[in-house]
Amino acid sequence: MGRLAVALLLAVVTLGLLGAARQLRPVPYGDRLLTAGPHAGAWAARVRDGAVTGHDSRTGALRWRYARAGHRPVDVVHARGEVIALWDDGLLTDTDGRSVRWHRALPDAAEWLPAQGGTGVLRPLGRGILAVVTPRRVTAYRTADGDLRWVLPARNGCAFRPEGAVRRGAALLLAQPCTDAAWTGQLVALDDLGRIAPDRTPLGNGSPAAAPRTPGGGKPLAPPR
Repeated sequence: MGRLAVALLLAVVTLGLLGAARQLRPVPYGDRLLTAGPHAGAWAARVRDGAVTGHDSRTGALRWRYARAGHRPVDVVHARGEVIALWDDGLLTDTDGRSVRWHRALPDAAEWLPAQGGTGVLRPLGRGILAVVTPRRVTAYRTADGDLRWVLPARNGCAFRPEGAVRRGAALLLAQPCTDAAWTGQLVALDDLGRIAPDRTPLGNGSPAAAPRTPGGGKPLAPPR
């Protein structure tokens, strides 16, 4: 066998090994997204058999299935033709059935999520903003790209109750039980801009393309509240 043939053979073997290594490489976050049908038309998401599944709104046929190795979804909400899921390890994910668009990890999830179970944690606030209510804090994300918009900590000696929230128009009324506060201090009103209060500064919760930029090109931070 000539040198050229040997070189070609080695190149083929090397490419094959690289391809195999790429296939064996762990998928980030254990994502497993499988497409089972065409994407045209409306679909609805469900939690089934440890996965998030998308079903044709008209026929009920399976369109896609999204799972994570070793984890299960505990709650899902729809957002603009996508679905945001909360998983048992405190990870938030956004998928449109074609790809997983973003991941966000909730801090301290191991301390409260197993017992709480995820009820009421995901709270859409309108205008493309999702509130994630945990005992220690409320964090708000822009659903278009997972951008963190604002954080509202619970008062000292108090804790938010994710399941204890109701909508009143554009406002989300959230229970914040405290041991040493009047009842008026144990209820918080929120909307897409954060805690509802007089003379607050809007956060500019627009799309990424419409977000204002500083002269240096950096992204302005939302003011604390």
